[in-house]
This record gives sequence, C-alpha cells and structure tokens, in this order.
Amino acid sequence: MSLLGLHQPGASWLHRLPAAAKMLGLCLASIVVVALPGPWSGVGALLVALSLVVGSGTGLRVLFRTLRGLLLVVVLVAAYSAWQQGWARAVELTTDLVALVLLATVLTTTTPVDEVLDAVTRALGPLRRVGIDPERVGLAFALVLRAVPTTLDLARQTGDAARARGLERDPRARLVPLVIRSVAHARATGEALDARGIAD
Repeated sequence: MSLLGLHQPGASWLHRLPAAAKMLGLCLASIVVVALPGPWSGVGALLVALSLVVGSGTGLRVLFRTLRGLLLVVVLVAAYSAWQQGWARAVELTTDLVALVLLATVLTTTTPVDEVLDAVTRALGPLRRVGIDPERVGLAFALVLRAVPTTLDLARQTGDAARARGLERDPRARLVPLVIRSVAHARATGEALDARGIAD
C-alpha cells in the first residue's frame, strides 16, 4: 500500500474537482507552506490539511495508515531540528511535513491515477515543440508513483526476513537486501520496457 493511499470513489466537492486543478492547488499550497515561516503557520497548514481530509471523505483507516507510515520520519526530523535549531523550528518543520503529506493524500484518494497522468501529459503538451515527449514524461511519472508502494513493500518484506533470522537490530540486514532488491526491480522494469520498444 502506498504511503499516500489509494483512490477512493466519492461524491465530495474534492472528488468533483478536475485533476489539473487539484494538482495546481497542491503545488501552490506547497509553496505557501514552505514559504511562510514560524511554527504557527505550520500548525495552521496542518489544520487546513486535516479539514480537507475530512471534507474529502477519506476514511480514518487511510489517515491512520498515512500518519503511521510517516511517524518515524516525523520523530527523526523533530529530534534533529530541536537539537540543532530549537523546538520552534522543529514544530514548524514537522507540521509542514505532515500537512504536505496529508494534502498529497487528499489528491491521491480523490483522484484516479489515470486522471493525474492525463493531466500531466496535457500540461506538458506545449513542450512537444522543444523536443519533450509528454507521453514519455507521463510514463516516467507513472513509474515513480508505482515505485513508491513497491519500495515500501520491499522494505516490509526485507524487515520480515531480517526478523525471521533474528537480525532485526542489524541495519545491514535490512539495508543491503533492500538496495539489492530495489535495483533488481528497477532493472527488470527497464528490461520489460525495452522489450516492448518503449525505451527506444
């Protein structure tokens, strides 16, 4: 399962918005969230993101899964930021991070992946004049979206294998097999694309 969740059909106003509008909104929101300094701006962004999650009809299970998957990153960022720059900066960074992930979750749960890819391809259409192939960029975008849940699944499998061997506390027992399996998956994907003539 992807950290950002899967599309959930619904009838909310967020479901009815075009994919391009939601992607543009996410880009603008990301710029605003990062540009505004201070912990209170991060808290405000987090509250807005939570209200959009509720307004989209995203279930508590998806929200819990997203936050659970993000918990370790948030703790590490908060601890390091508090140590280096103080608690105000730690609150700002962590609330900004969680808000942006929740906003991205709203996008992925209210928009089918096909609509996202179509919006990306259409937006890049004018760049065809300068030699950029929108369909190829759309394919790359699709591969990146697919790579996120695949990598998370490989990490889970690698962790299970390390635990089964009693090596759950050895970072090499997790990291080395994960890197090897991720590279092998990337090579297999590339070979499959090449066999279909897509990489020509």
